[in-house]
Amino acid sequence: MSKKAISNYFQRLGKAFMLPIALISFAGIFLGISSAFSNPNVIAKIPFLGNNVLQLIFMFTKAITGAIFGNLPVLFAISLSIGLAKDETAVAGFSGFVGYIIMHITINTVLAHNDALALAENMREAGQGMTLGIQSLELGVFGGIIVGIIVAELHNKFYTIELPDYLGFFGGTRFVPIITTLVFALVGLVLPIVWPPIGGGIQKVGFAISRLGYFGTFLFGFLERLLIPFGLHHILNAMFRFTPVGGEMVVGGESIAGALNIYFAQLADPSTVSFSTEATRFLAQGKIPVMMFGLPAAALAMYRTAKPENKQRIKGILTAGALASFVTGITEPLEFSFLFVAPVLYLLHSVLAGLSFMLNHLFGVAIGNTQGGVIDLLVFGALQPDTKWYITLLIGLIYFFIYYYAFKLIIEKKDLKTPGREADFALDEEAIVFDDSNIDSKAVEIINCLGGKENIQTVSNCITRLRVVVKDMSLVNEEGFKKTGAAGVIKPGENDIQIIYGPSVSKVKASVDKELKRNR
Repeated sequence: MSKKAISNYFQRLGKAFMLPIALISFAGIFLGISSAFSNPNVIAKIPFLGNNVLQLIFMFTKAITGAIFGNLPVLFAISLSIGLAKDETAVAGFSGFVGYIIMHITINTVLAHNDALALAENMREAGQGMTLGIQSLELGVFGGIIVGIIVAELHNKFYTIELPDYLGFFGGTRFVPIITTLVFALVGLVLPIVWPPIGGGIQKVGFAISRLGYFGTFLFGFLERLLIPFGLHHILNAMFRFTPVGGEMVVGGESIAGALNIYFAQLADPSTVSFSTEATRFLAQGKIPVMMFGLPAAALAMYRTAKPENKQRIKGILTAGALASFVTGITEPLEFSFLFVAPVLYLLHSVLAGLSFMLNHLFGVAIGNTQGGVIDLLVFGALQPDTKWYITLLIGLIYFFIYYYAFKLIIEKKDLKTPGREADFALDEEAIVFDDSNIDSKAVEIINCLGGKENIQTVSNCITRLRVVVKDMSLVNEEGFKKTGAAGVIKPGENDIQIIYGPSVSKVKASVDKELKRNR
């Protein structure tokens, strides 16, 4: 595969993430607000919030938004299947859901057969969790991403397959969920074998990190960010939060293991006058400068470096992502917007995250919990005794400028295709007005520009584009599409071409289909 093809693929992958990202950006803000206002510590400070009606509203909001975040893996599986499919995207989305369920059902069956299903209270430590009511390996978002990518490849390869007449009913798009079922049954058989050694390796790394002092704190923060795209950060976090890897301490006469367990035990102990920095070094304090200041600054840098005509298009999603990160510490909306199209930025982001953890540890900050947004800063920092919360605030202010200027410089110098800089993002496609007079004659011209009917494999459309798969791209006359009223042409792959006609594209597609049938 050529460098250009790889670049195009990752741009498509990055854009496919935008559907769930838009949802979780919006949901994250409401989840953070409702969680903060229903927190007992906040209610104790602001008694008005304890009103039953308000608490019912907060509970309802948390339930809805919590369900979204609790099912992120399956949302990613479906959205990536749709976003990477060349045609018949509804079938791809359905197959993505099927593949996700089959994979986890198979994993559950294997674990049950091997008597390896953990008890409810031990699931976290065993690297297991519940997904759609199925106890399975805790694959996190990584599991959904893998499903979406594989299903999209299966879909693009088989959705036009022709089977012998006696099996004809199962051909075409119906074959996609069938082959998906078979493939993910095999994937589900393999994962219980290959996944535990990965988790075991991370556990060994965890014990090594915990013994390295300040440098170990840096490594934890660095790896915690770096492992997010693979879903493996769940394993790392669980070890440090709930097992002796994160430390052991006697609190209120009871021996407590795990950084988060220690912190909450101290929080509940009325005799606590200060918190253990050896526990909090693995918790929220290292995230606060990044979530509250760094990533919002990165969003500003991406907005400022976007093409002028695209800024309004990306402003909403970047703003929502920045707010979700600032308020709640939910970072996926922003991180996934540049992770695949600009991995060098993600590497820089991971290094800066590690440094943030180390600096907070070095200066004796003691802010617990896990998220890292303004809620944690206020509830577990400013409202608690002897936390030195103002230090993490000062680090955050410095981080704002580091993130902004570093991201801006790298994006411009390397011409990275972050949101708003993509080659196919230059038009407000939904605002295009297409002249549909003489549309049948234009359809004939479109077919000719595509190299004739013999060169056309499939024709479909999205909201604004006519999407065509051709046999030989060299036969396509790109300039000729302008005469048919096209606003532009995009070539996401060696055999894929998309002609932009705006919201009236469905009429164009219908006329092209009619002409193709007439000439066959």
